[in-house]
Amino acid sequence: MIITILLIVILIFSAILHEYAHGWMAKRLGDDTAEQAGRLTLNPIPHLDWFGSILLPLILIITKANFFLAWAKPVPYNPYNLRDKKFGDFKVALAGPTTNFILAIIFGLIVRFLPLASGVKTQIIMNFLTGNSSDFVSLISGSLAASLVALASVICIINLMLGIFNLIPVPPLDGSKILFVILPQKGKEFLYRFEQYGLILLLILLMTPIFDFIFYGVLWLFTSLTGI
Repeated sequence: MIITILLIVILIFSAILHEYAHGWMAKRLGDDTAEQAGRLTLNPIPHLDWFGSILLPLILIITKANFFLAWAKPVPYNPYNLRDKKFGDFKVALAGPTTNFILAIIFGLIVRFLPLASGVKTQIIMNFLTGNSSDFVSLISGSLAASLVALASVICIINLMLGIFNLIPVPPLDGSKILFVILPQKGKEFLYRFEQYGLILLLILLMTPIFDFIFYGVLWLFTSLTGI
């Protein structure tokens, strides 16, 4: 239960920072739609989506699904207000995953350089990944270094997952918006046709082995960053 709560809290706040980054980039490029809508804030409440932030995570936990998914409300912006008409959408879309990768790098390096035996670090990570709450708690109890390693590791893993996941070129994920900028006109028309079915396609995609490939990619990046 402790691991689940930690996972949900970090996932929601990481998703909020992801959405805030979209609004921040849009504001830098001349559009204050997010600010006017009260969404250019780190206060989590305006960003929470009743289904994606609360109901769906609870359903997945109760049903013990083999994947976990949650999201915050997309931050609104008006592409017509962006000063950069050619690459403005690209920059706004990329801001979210970039923020996740920056957070992953920062906290991954914290894990790497914190003074704690590598064997203990490995045990902390393995207990988190396997959902072994009792051993996870016993390893970090009474140790500031172990607690920081645990917290930084979870933040790193979650943000790597969010960054990679959002680059999948399926609407409404950022990858589709990034892809849209570089596609020829026929490709854009093709993507437009499937935009209304994006969430359904995404849920179908999550039932395929692609989630396993993303997970292994996350683990490889995590070990590369942390040296574990």
